[in-house]
Amino acid sequence: MTQTIKKYFDLYLKQLRFSTSEEKEFIRKHLTVKVLNKGDFYLKSREIQTDMGFICEGLVRRFYLNEKGNEITTGFTKENEYVTDYPSFIRQTPTKYYLQCLEPTTVVNHPYRTIIESYEKFKNSEMQGRLIAEKVLTILNDRVESFLFNTAEERYLKFINENPELNQRISLTHLSSFLGIERQSLSRIRNKISKK
Repeated sequence: MTQTIKKYFDLYLKQLRFSTSEEKEFIRKHLTVKVLNKGDFYLKSREIQTDMGFICEGLVRRFYLNEKGNEITTGFTKENEYVTDYPSFIRQTPTKYYLQCLEPTTVVNHPYRTIIESYEKFKNSEMQGRLIAEKVLTILNDRVESFLFNTAEERYLKFINENPELNQRISLTHLSSFLGIERQSLSRIRNKISKK
């Protein structure tokens, strides 16, 4: 194992703060690293995600195609976050989404079968799974509520306040799609805010 791969594995295993050394060694044996270029897909619609991905470096956009064939962005995943369509992953059913790299991206993959096996072998692994599920549920709920209760400007301000490092890393087109507004409307909002 190269030092670089070891570094990525260590970064991933550090996230498993409830796991014992024994659990981490069991998991480490099954991890792999995937290096993707800008524009590559980590996952495509109708595929089954067989590995939980953890981004060590890079940025991934999650989107689907609407009935007109337009790409609708539903999220971004950056360093130290899990790249997944979690409901589909847990059920091992085909996803409806595309997960595409916006930058060169390095992902540590943890196989579904090993995750299930570790749930059976180690009590702490169940806790880790629960924490991931809670985080995913919170992100999905926050997104739904932002469309129910916030204006486009409020959604934009919330996004840049929570993700200041992404402001220069994603295009206006992708951001406007994520916020559910036209690109021109986003430009007007940004101009209005800059004049305050």
